[in-house]
Amino acid sequence: MSKRITPFASRYCSTLDRLKEAIRRKRPGLLRRGVVLQHDNATPHSANLTQQWLQRYDWEILPHPAHSPDLAPSDFHFFGPLKRHLGGMAFETEDDLISELRNWFDNLDVDFFRVCINSLLSR
Repeated sequence: MSKRITPFASRYCSTLDRLKEAIRRKRPGLLRRGVVLQHDNATPHSANLTQQWLQRYDWEILPHPAHSPDLAPSDFHFFGPLKRHLGGMAFETEDDLISELRNWFDNLDVDFFRVCINSLLSR
């Protein structure tokens, strides 16, 4: 692995520090059992500084397959309808947004994802 230096690596390590602290507060047993992290090969993720951070805390990296999309093809099917549904809405709190998202997902037609998967077959 090449040793890359990037200004974003220190920021990414700060993000990992915050993640580690959140895990410690919310799921303390997870840190004792070990953390498995999956991230892609973006420069901040593969930078020497990041690799040192991961080794220091003994976090395991789940390999990210080469040329693997970050989203499943089926995910793309719901972004348009979700964007149209949320268009023009404003939410007072994050909980209000989460509630609306849950409502949207709960009320999806039972054929919503079947149509998506079948459309992939014709592409």
